[in-house]
Amino acid sequence: YHIKAADGRDLRVADLVNDTDYEQRDKIMGYLRNIKGPEDIDIIIALGMAKEGFDWPYCETTLTIGYRGSLTEIVQIIGRCTRDSSNKSHAQFINLVAEPNANREEIVESVNNILKAISASLLMEEVIAPKYTFKPKETGTNNESGQSSDDGSGHTIFIDGFHEIKSDKVKDIIDNDLVDIKARILQDPDIQHAIGQNVPAETINNGLIPKVIKEVIPDLTEEETKELSTYIVIDSVLSHKDVKDINGQKFLEFADRLINVTDLNLDLIYAVNPFMDAYEILSKNLDAKVFKSIQTYIKAMRVDVTDDEAKVLWPKVTEFAKKMQREPSLDSNDPYERRLAEVLLYAKRRILEKND
Repeated sequence: YHIKAADGRDLRVADLVNDTDYEQRDKIMGYLRNIKGPEDIDIIIALGMAKEGFDWPYCETTLTIGYRGSLTEIVQIIGRCTRDSSNKSHAQFINLVAEPNANREEIVESVNNILKAISASLLMEEVIAPKYTFKPKETGTNNESGQSSDDGSGHTIFIDGFHEIKSDKVKDIIDNDLVDIKARILQDPDIQHAIGQNVPAETINNGLIPKVIKEVIPDLTEEETKELSTYIVIDSVLSHKDVKDINGQKFLEFADRLINVTDLNLDLIYAVNPFMDAYEILSKNLDAKVFKSIQTYIKAMRVDVTDDEAKVLWPKVTEFAKKMQREPSLDSNDPYERRLAEVLLYAKRRILEKND
């Protein structure tokens, strides 16, 4: 139906709350599955997760009401409004609590779960990660750098040992439900136990992740499960990594070393635990100190600073802090101060990484 906004705009609303009128609901779902742009729908109202097989990357704001007992559900909800789309540069998640008494145990837990979920979502990928397309290395052997522009929206990374996805069902899951599947994997007790006990990454990636996928989507064939599992591991390991250009060659940072993208292979990726950063967030309560560290790390991931530039500008950072009695700010109107702030964030990120 349509409603008139205060500014006179005609807003299109899809109401999925009423599930008794099946004919009308099917009509709405058919429309949602075929939306082509942000102008096709303005508001979707739904109970639960509205996971009826459609994707809405144009969503800018998600509003939920009440407590969320499931951390997985919060991660999924956040993922609904943080998907890449050309119509937005900002997305927000709002949770309305009926009785915000901070002394009530369920509210304290709910708020902490929200903070965990936001942090885990950011660290797992989804909000600030560069957009990569993964292809078998043999299709890119003519590309010496191992990486090429992809439709102007991201980059293609060629991986030795990776095979092109053939199943349309798996492609659809990757396009529409990847965040949901990752959240389910991360919340699986066997996965959490394995990470907590430092089980080798190869065991998690080759055994436990396919097991969870099979439980969540039982109608997948063995080959489809393998395709989806492989993609999830690759995407989770690589999606939040920046590609560094050093002397005309492309490098990805793995732990404490740089890997030339031309040397990237499936065995190397499978040796990395894709969910360790997110698990470390979910396994503890977030206090101000921990959340500040997460915030610093996330901001630092956005800055483009090299080690050499950081070394050159670091004396200027300390000089600024001594003179002004404060750290340089990213919100400053002075571009020079903003650059010093970026160098400071970069340095803090490097310290956090070395302490891991």
